[in-house]
Amino acid sequence: MTLRRDAETLPASDLLAHQQAAWRRQAAYVAERSAFYRAQWNGTAPPPDLRDLAELPLSSKAQLRISQAAHPPFGDYLASDRRQVTRLHRTSGTTGQAMNLALSARDCEFTERVGGRSQGAAGLTAEHTVVHCLNYQMWMGGVTDHLTLERTGATVVPFGVGGSELLIRTIRETGIDAISCTPSYPAVLEQVLAERFPALRPRDLGLKLGLFGGEAGLDDPALRQRIRDTWGMEPRNANYGVSDVFSNFAAQCGDDTRLHFLAGDVLYPELIDSASEAPLPLHAGQEGELVLTHLARDCQPLVRFRSGDIIAVDATEPCCCGRTGMRFRVVGRSDDMVVVRGLNIFPTMVAAVIGGFAELSGDYRIVLEQAPPYDVLPVQVELARGHEAPAGLAAGVEAAIKSALGATARVTVLLEASFPVTEGKTRRVVRSSE
Repeated sequence: MTLRRDAETLPASDLLAHQQAAWRRQAAYVAERSAFYRAQWNGTAPPPDLRDLAELPLSSKAQLRISQAAHPPFGDYLASDRRQVTRLHRTSGTTGQAMNLALSARDCEFTERVGGRSQGAAGLTAEHTVVHCLNYQMWMGGVTDHLTLERTGATVVPFGVGGSELLIRTIRETGIDAISCTPSYPAVLEQVLAERFPALRPRDLGLKLGLFGGEAGLDDPALRQRIRDTWGMEPRNANYGVSDVFSNFAAQCGDDTRLHFLAGDVLYPELIDSASEAPLPLHAGQEGELVLTHLARDCQPLVRFRSGDIIAVDATEPCCCGRTGMRFRVVGRSDDMVVVRGLNIFPTMVAAVIGGFAELSGDYRIVLEQAPPYDVLPVQVELARGHEAPAGLAAGVEAAIKSALGATARVTVLLEASFPVTEGKTRRVVRSSE
């Protein structure tokens, strides 16, 4: 099987025909080669029609962890011969056992080309020089995302994390005009500029395009506008992925801030209710947990894999950019959801409220010092640079959270720069057990 060059603009009927043919090949391969799924399916043959996929059980990260612990290093869901593994990545393990990710040469090729679609949709072209500031140390977001950037034809600078002072000099000296990083990283650079280069403003660096991923937050219009105003660059949500599945398979285009699903020829999406695991229709207006099935994967094919991401599908008709994949927003992680008196609260919802206060930096933490249930949402916020806390600021934020989310919050206002800056992913929900 090869990727469809026209996959981004395929009509729904043509895409489904392609997916059905790809699934029949993939289903036979998984049934023959994956001990993990043979055991999970208990002798049941996978349905030949993708629309009947819900007949099969779901699979989860927890099951994969057990599989790798029992069958190191890749688990018994490694369906290829060991000699086919050409690249090994590893997840960070910040929320559990680190996972070993195996890719064949074909898996790498498909991963890079699908990711290239995402970076290209977000506006990266051969005219750009882009610096890539994600962790290269085994993490999928490093070298693999670097290669997806190269697929656009852009000149790519492999910088990684650490050395922000050197990064600023490099941007100025080499004409870099685009940056690939997490949404929280520009704030780190702003602090370094203020401390080490006081004569320079962020917009003096000449960056025109910000390609962001790895964290939530860019759905907040206030954050986008702040990046535009401060840096003079256009922020784009360019890198949504699930490490076990594809490092990057969704991004926004220049016409729509919502994520476009760009991997329909090699990846089949479903929605489920996280609590009941019941399938949900995938149509505009639906919200649920994203479930993913590989339609072409050699080493570690996944079938009905729970991503843990709660998404809201906003549109399924073609975008004005011509792309036909569904457009969606990530509401939050199922494991980051905090239930406050029956209300499901995600960090992104809190961020949207905090972003409305000019006195605040926009950074925050939800600090849970006890086990659930929760009657109150404990939120820590920090002052923006150069601001003092006006009387009643905490009460005002609490009132705004109550009005917008319905939850009672206990807000603590901290001094500016109270939260540690990080060049990796920022964790917004902090539990006492972690």
